[in-house]
Amino acid sequence: MKFGDQGESENFRDDTGRSAGGPGGGGGNALGCLIPLVMSRFGIGGVVVLLIGYFILSSLGGLGGGGGGPLTQPSQQVAQSGQSNLDPQLKHFTLQVLGSTETVWTGLLAKRGVRYTPTTLVFYSETDQSGCGVAQSAMGPFYCPTDRDIYLDTQFFNELATRFQAPGDFAMAYVIAHEVGHHVQDVLGRLDEAHGAQARSNETQGNAIQVAVELQADCYAGVWAANARTPEGQPVMEQGDFEEGMRAAEAIGDDTLQKQSQGYVVPDSFTHGTSAQRTAALRTGFQSGDPAACSRL
Repeated sequence: MKFGDQGESENFRDDTGRSAGGPGGGGGNALGCLIPLVMSRFGIGGVVVLLIGYFILSSLGGLGGGGGGPLTQPSQQVAQSGQSNLDPQLKHFTLQVLGSTETVWTGLLAKRGVRYTPTTLVFYSETDQSGCGVAQSAMGPFYCPTDRDIYLDTQFFNELATRFQAPGDFAMAYVIAHEVGHHVQDVLGRLDEAHGAQARSNETQGNAIQVAVELQADCYAGVWAANARTPEGQPVMEQGDFEEGMRAAEAIGDDTLQKQSQGYVVPDSFTHGTSAQRTAALRTGFQSGDPAACSRL
């Protein structure tokens, strides 16, 4: 990928040098926000912990929070205490990607008469506090609808490249664009609709709704990639980039992860879609370049 003179987004916070203070510190109602967090997680780790939260909330008769929290003001900050351990090159690349998503989605949503308010990307190490409770690196990157922020432990990119054999700059960009896709869903009211539908559904139906939300976010990531341009007007995507994203999407399909972890698959428990579904959704967005194509998934 070549971003040229693409500027860095200013909508970030660096918490990498800050201690989150453990599960009891700061943050919002962790139990009340587990479902929104589950619904907006990239799909790598923390499956067991988050699904336990899902079952607890289901037994309590509904979903908690999500999509209705106050907008977070754009913030450019360094770690509040301690020393930031954020790699400067990785930070630059990540914020160029985020800046590109802001440009693309501002333009695309303006055509629909919708004002795009950017999300904030929070960098952290190992653990942090989000509006959806404690953020832990094992969860993978996620979007929290309560504070409308994206949480990212950048060590995840190492796991993506080594454990899941999906290296490359577009593989990393796809992760960010997927989470931004959830924010777009939030802006459009899609997450609120999905939460309401889940509240009226049984477990299997709720999982299917969640899969649809995740596949649409994959598709939105493809839409961004198709429309991303340098300030000079050149496509940021280069030969081989899209294949990197496809490898990442294939590596984190529910069926692939379940086969690796337990040797068999349980389709009713899928929450993000199969490898085939995720790659197809990414391809749909990239080939069409049109958000409307993602509404048919």
